[in-house]
Amino acid sequence: MLSDVMASCDDVRENVKKYYGSRLESSGDLQTSAASCSLPCRPPPKSVRDALTLVHPEVTKKFFGCGLPFPAKLEGCRVLDLGSGSGRDSYAFSKLVGPSGHVTGIDMTEELIAASRQYIEYHQKKFGYEKPNITFVQGYMEKLGEAGMQSDSVDVVLSNCVICLCPDKTAVLQQAYNTLKEGGELYFSDMYASKVVPDHMKEDPVLWGEGMGGSLFWQDLISLAHGVGFSTPHLVSASHIVIYNSELKAKAGDVSFASSTYRLFKLPKGPVVSEATVTYKGTVADFPDQLDFDSSHCFKKDVAVVVNGEMAAILQRSRFSPDFKIQVSDQPESDSESTPQSCHLNPFLLADKLGSSVKQCSKTSK
Repeated sequence: MLSDVMASCDDVRENVKKYYGSRLESSGDLQTSAASCSLPCRPPPKSVRDALTLVHPEVTKKFFGCGLPFPAKLEGCRVLDLGSGSGRDSYAFSKLVGPSGHVTGIDMTEELIAASRQYIEYHQKKFGYEKPNITFVQGYMEKLGEAGMQSDSVDVVLSNCVICLCPDKTAVLQQAYNTLKEGGELYFSDMYASKVVPDHMKEDPVLWGEGMGGSLFWQDLISLAHGVGFSTPHLVSASHIVIYNSELKAKAGDVSFASSTYRLFKLPKGPVVSEATVTYKGTVADFPDQLDFDSSHCFKKDVAVVVNGEMAAILQRSRFSPDFKIQVSDQPESDSESTPQSCHLNPFLLADKLGSSVKQCSKTSK
């Protein structure tokens, strides 16, 4: 039984390698809007836009991601980019972490790793760094240890629409959790399904290559995250995915898809008991007036806000700790506050709220 599962995983990997390494020449060859339709609550800050414009055009051409997984406050961080592909995001992260930070991009596709490595010196000079602050490694995100990643060694793990291409998502999240330092975060964009994806879709190589066959039912992410030790996911952004190809659309049936960005934190073990009053100091670069932490939490400078115990722990233990005044309550939070409903984590509801981005996403007239 186990050997069958392993053989299935190997088959999926080979199909994905072929799909992204050889079949697709550019993001315009994709059959859905997944590569461009994630709609953030607000436009990305100037530093992110500037970093992206500095990336070599040939690197950007082979970008297949589904969002903008660029969290605030990356300067000086050690960052791991899962499924780095051609290196577009990795190189932008390289600019954002600065010369004192470091970025490791990992991908299983030899062609994409080879392509990304060609531009290391180009970006070093473009950014004005004395030495490169980026490394590309060929390996599997389900086996980060085998690829040379140490436990508790990374501040932020980032990923852009590749976890949906992996058959063993539990292993991916567990490996990311192990690699992160305490207080670190996994911040990632991915494709999600409105219901559990049926087996016939999982077995279709094109549907899997487009991210649809391997998309996780969004509610399953919550239990998956808790199961490996992460905090409750925080939904940052979402938008509906439009399927251009009529044949793929027919195969999808009544399953809808969304491109979504979530953030998960590695917190110390133990119960989270007390809510807190937190006040943002306005000290995060690019966000002097307010910090949009996720779609449910917007912290305005010098305005006190009451948050639940888990959010208080995230702000206390993460890299954002110096940017908040935190006053922990003496009273334990009620059961209703400590076990919130999951509707605010539903990417389809958020996509409805933000509005569709079909026209902006469309790359073909199919």
